[in-house]
Amino acid sequence: MPASFIGLMSGTSLDGVDGVLADIDGRLRVRAHAYRPFPDALRAELLALNQSGPDELHRAALAANALVQLYAQVVKQLLQDTGLPASQVRAIGAHGQTLRHRPGLFDGTGYTLQLNNPALLAELTGIAVVADFRSRDIAAGGQGAPLVPAFHQAIFGRRDVTVAVLNIGGISNLSVLTDTGVLGFDCGPGNALLDHWCQLHTGQAYDAAGQWAASGRVHEALLRDLLQEPYFGQPPPKSTGRDLFHAEWLTRHLAAHAAVSAQDVQSTLTELTARICAADLRRHGPACRQLFVCGGGALNLELMRRLQIQLPDVKVESSEAAGLPPLQVEAAAFAWLASKTLAGETGNLQSVTGARGARVLGAIYPA
Repeated sequence: MPASFIGLMSGTSLDGVDGVLADIDGRLRVRAHAYRPFPDALRAELLALNQSGPDELHRAALAANALVQLYAQVVKQLLQDTGLPASQVRAIGAHGQTLRHRPGLFDGTGYTLQLNNPALLAELTGIAVVADFRSRDIAAGGQGAPLVPAFHQAIFGRRDVTVAVLNIGGISNLSVLTDTGVLGFDCGPGNALLDHWCQLHTGQAYDAAGQWAASGRVHEALLRDLLQEPYFGQPPPKSTGRDLFHAEWLTRHLAAHAAVSAQDVQSTLTELTARICAADLRRHGPACRQLFVCGGGALNLELMRRLQIQLPDVKVESSEAAGLPPLQVEAAAFAWLASKTLAGETGNLQSVTGARGARVLGAIYPA
């Protein structure tokens, strides 16, 4: 008999909350998907909290409460859409909103910080909540990210064939799935810089289908500068976030290219994401001939086009072709990880995060 789980995801794109209700019994079947956008004030506060600021502990606590209220709305919608009572959902996997991610730094352990209030979510929904998935892996010497490659292997892995999954959210991360193991890591910026630049110059939250980028040209000198970022050349295991790829990072690089038009910058940033992701796949998955793309980036047709140009021998397509729509994948992953936690099964992969070994992830807040 399958058990029902809810997975919630609000990622580095800072657009809103995706949730799925899925039945899991070895296999996973999504029964419903719901989405709530961030109110402008909450999005602005979450973005501001990515960097140090005044009274940030107080502000973060209140932002966590506001975030969880939005989580609870998504849960309510999923229950309404399926007609399932809360008592029949085993648990909610709630990742939280990553504000800082600095594994291994400062004192040899470092930290990761996801804004969340899982106790409040359990109170609001009457459902057990599993949260804080990353910190145990970091305590074991790992990167704490990405955590989705194990899920990617379970859902997208193919026997005797190398398949890759590229998630393009605010940050892009790649999973290379083979018969002999799984490799996964963060490639670099995905939509974070694209969305920032689009909002700044057009007032739109994102570049719909990549149309604005398609109207511009790649500025090769700027692209060369951006590609000099040392992170791109680091070997895995590695992970990153807005701690590195933020507005100031882009501003520093643009200082020497002031004459570049806004649409050419957007085109160049789109090319940057395509180039770094394609280069990582060629380097770490040379036998791969199938790339499934998920996250909001899968809806950026210009980005998908450029990925295909960079990978002429690879079939590049949305994860929907494999049965799971791109905006459901990460939320489904945290439903799956919550099921692992409740079963006492490990959720990380040593080959991905570099932790000292497999660990049961997450903290449980009973209903």
